[in-house]
Amino acid sequence: MDMQKEFPMTQSGYEQLQEELEQLKTVKRPEVVEKIKVARSFGDLSENSEYDAAKDEQGFVEQEITKIEDMLRHAKIIEESNNTNEVQLGKTVTFTELPDGDKEQYQIVGSAEANPFEGKISNESPIAKSLIGAKLNQEINVPLPNGNEMKVKIVSID
Repeated sequence: MDMQKEFPMTQSGYEQLQEELEQLKTVKRPEVVEKIKVARSFGDLSENSEYDAAKDEQGFVEQEITKIEDMLRHAKIIEESNNTNEVQLGKTVTFTELPDGDKEQYQIVGSAEANPFEGKISNESPIAKSLIGAKLNQEINVPLPNGNEMKVKIVSID
């Protein structure tokens, strides 16, 4: 029996994906269909770069729609927890690097809604794996991409 991957995500992440899917279906898909129509009107399809580009874009849009539908179908909404003493999926954790005290803050989310530029890191990332389960004021070692580790102290969990 094939086990389908679950996609843990926050309620807001789920709603964001729904909006993205709606945008792809109601705006982007019709735009691409129109581009294909226009490109077809240029005649010979064998040497029509506009047609080829539009068909490639159509393939990308359809692939994104399928991917997002699959993620939504297998979404597992992260239950809100009032526990602010332990780092868990869905929580925002702030820590200071030791010994210099630089502060960093991340929300730990499922891979479907991870966006490091927004401070949302995947629960599957090495840093999140080392933070999950840590307690408030605990000092832990976090692996770095270069193979080294940095020591951090958890200062808040929201």
